[in-house]
Amino acid sequence: MDWKKLGKALLFPHIAVMIILVPVSAALLAYSMAVLDTESIISYVSYFISAYTLTVWCVRIPRFVRYTKKIKNENKYAKRWFDDTHLRVKSSLYGTLIWNIAYAVFQLWLGVYHSSFWFVSLAMYYFSVAVMRFFLVKYARKHAAGEEMITEYKRYRACGWVFLVTNLTLTVMVFFMVFWDRSFEHHQITTIAMAAYTFTTLTVAIVNVVKYRKYNSPIYSASKAVSLACACVSMLTLESSMLTAFGDESMDAFTRKMMLGISGGVISAFIVIMAIYMIVHGTKQIRQLKAEVETDGKQ
Repeated sequence: MDWKKLGKALLFPHIAVMIILVPVSAALLAYSMAVLDTESIISYVSYFISAYTLTVWCVRIPRFVRYTKKIKNENKYAKRWFDDTHLRVKSSLYGTLIWNIAYAVFQLWLGVYHSSFWFVSLAMYYFSVAVMRFFLVKYARKHAAGEEMITEYKRYRACGWVFLVTNLTLTVMVFFMVFWDRSFEHHQITTIAMAAYTFTTLTVAIVNVVKYRKYNSPIYSASKAVSLACACVSMLTLESSMLTAFGDESMDAFTRKMMLGISGGVISAFIVIMAIYMIVHGTKQIRQLKAEVETDGKQ
C-alpha cells in the first residue's frame, strides 16, 4: 500500500468531497448535540467527521489564497472590485441599508402583532441606523470620496447626532433586558452560530475602522463607525442570548442582570463618546475648511 498516496488523498480530497462534507458534518454535529447523548457512537462519529472536515479545509487554505490572488490579478471584474474602494464602500452601504430597513420593518411588524414594545424598540434602533446609512448612500451615489469635503463632514457630523438618538433606543433595550428580564431566547446551537457570526462581524468592523482611516474620507469613516456600533449592539444581544441559553442553572437572575447592565452601560457610553467625537471633529473640520475657502477667495 502506498501510504504517501493514501495520506495525500485523505488530506487533499476532491473539492466536491470537501463541499459535501460541510453540510454532512454540520447536520451530524447538530443532531448529536441536540438529540443524542454525548457518549453515543453516532456522536463520536459526528465529532470525528467534523474535526476531519475542519482539518482538510484548513490544509487547503494556502491553495485557496493563491487561487484568490490569481483571480484578483487576472479577472477584470475582481480586479476592479479590489482596486475601486469607492465601489466596495457604496455596495456595502446599499446592502446594509436594504438589510436594516427590511429587518426594522420585520421587528415593527412583530411589535404590532404581539403588542410588544420590546420589538418596537428594536425596530426603532434599526430604523435609526438605516437613517444614518441613507445619508451616506445619498452622498456616495453621486460623489467620489474627497470630492466635497465640507458636505462629507456635514454628513459625518449628522451621523454623530443620529448616534445620540440611537443611543436612547439602546438605553430602552438595556432597560428591557435588565429590569423587565427580556432577552433573546435561542437554541444552544443557534446561539453558538450567532456567536461565531457576531465575533467575526465585530473583528471585521474594527479592522475596517482602522483600515479606512488612510483614505481620509469622512463618508468612509462614518460608514465604518456605523458598522462598528451595530457590531457592539449585536454583542450585547448575543450576551443576552448566551446567558439565557447557558446560564440559567449556573447563574442567578441578579448576576445575569448585573452583567447585562454593565455591558449595556459600556456599549452605550462608547456610542455616546463616538457620537460626540464625530460632532466635535466634524464641526471643527467644517469651520477650518470654510475658513480656507474664504481665505482663498480673498486672495
